Amino acid sequence: MTPLPSTTETNGVSDENCESRLYIGNLDQRVTECQLIKMFSPFGNIVSEDFLWHTRGPRRGEPRGYAFIQYSCKEDAVKAKETMNGRPAFGRPLVVRLASEKLVLFDSTKAVSGVPGDSKHPTSSSSSGKEVSRSSVIMAIKNKLRSLEDEKKNKKPRQTL
Repeated sequence: MTPLPSTTETNGVSDENCESRLYIGNLDQRVTECQLIKMFSPFGNIVSEDFLWHTRGPRRGEPRGYAFIQYSCKEDAVKAKETMNGRPAFGRPLVVRLASEKLVLFDSTKAVSGVPGDSKHPTSSSSSGKEVSRSSVIMAIKNKLRSLEDEKKNKKPRQTL
């Protein structure tokens, strides 16, 4: 499917369309485009869907594990997000959010995964009021790398017999 034309486009995607576009992640490799459309069509009129595939390398032709679905209105997208986020598909919980939502991927002291629902690594969305500057994100990454290097140095080498 192809997206509808828009009057106010920025980088090929209009602000209006971003509000009704969903990111669907953590897709099992067995989920097909047809199944994805069937799962999300009860929530409203789907205008377009982008199911992403590996285009190069040894995994060429395999699904990338995420897709985007565009609804005709924001209300349908919000309803689908609220209903489908966390719902299992082939044994894996779906990650569903508005494509325009940004996740804070780092807390102030260490890097976290950015995968919603990952209990080991909490994340928070920008809607919660937490914003992290780019420099603090870079600092968090550097600190994490430094701590990993220190751990590696402090490990005792194996003695071979």
